[in-house]
This record gives sequence, C-alpha cells and structure tokens, in this order.
Amino acid sequence: MPSQRSSAGSAVEQVSVIDGLRALPFPEEEGRPGTDGQWSGRGFHLAVLRESRDFWEDRSTEIVEAAEQELEADLAALAVVLTGRWGVPETVDLWPYLGFDDPGPEVGTREPLSFLCGVAGSMQVWRLPNSGRWVGLAIGQADPEWPFQLLGAVGEASSLAR
Repeated sequence: MPSQRSSAGSAVEQVSVIDGLRALPFPEEEGRPGTDGQWSGRGFHLAVLRESRDFWEDRSTEIVEAAEQELEADLAALAVVLTGRWGVPETVDLWPYLGFDDPGPEVGTREPLSFLCGVAGSMQVWRLPNSGRWVGLAIGQADPEWPFQLLGAVGEASSLAR
C-alpha cells in the first residue's frame, strides 16, 4: 500500500503553513513560489496541507473511506486551533461559485474559489479581523483516482461576495 504524501504532517506544521500564507502579500500574477504544493495569484494563496495516496490501483470503499477519514481528522484538529484564534468558522457552500446560476463574464476568474469549487463542495472559513482576508480549509479531490487533499486557502474578503 503506498504511503500518504504530506506537505505538512502535523497540525503545528499546517498552522505554520497557514500563518506563512497569511503574512505573504498577494502577487500580481499567478504562480508557484517554489514551495511544493503552494500557489498564489492576485488576491489568493493556496496550499496542499496534506495529501492521501492516490486510488489508481485500489479504489475499494474501505481504502477510500479510510483516506478521507484521515484527512477529515486532520481538518478537525486544525479547525480547533483556528477556532481558538478567530472563533467559530462559517461553512461556505462552494456550489454557487461554479457560476451555473449566474453565468456572467466574471465567472471562473475569482481564485481561489474557482479552483476550490471544482474539487470540494464546501469549506470552513474564518474571516480575519482587520485584514480584509479570510482563511479557508477544505478537503478536495479532483478525480476519483486522484488523492484527497487537505487544502488551506487565504483570500481577499471581497472574493466571497456573491
């Protein structure tokens, strides 16, 4: 059985990654700053905090559910730390950001939401006081054979406006 790949294994390391992203200015152009599993652009930063194995060889229910539950436990542990800092998060349904209800010309241009809505159904969001930013956590999977990913995002508060 392949082992899990982890960008940041413990909750302490994951919080450190999030704190690093919070402190970074947003770049003018999208790119990967050289750190594995992180990318940024105008108004956002995204990071893969932890990743499960892939499911190319074995997509059995037991294997898939175990991998997803491990990442859900990581998300829950990380959420406890962030809730201690910024209070109870809100759950943001990502479905509306796909643009099916409002297919205007700007749909698909708002990152990190255009990426997140393609891999996850919802995310936990903490609005950061006095910063004009939010921090979000989600578990995403781009395709059934691909790994689950615990994703951390930092975005401009205005990107959540609908």
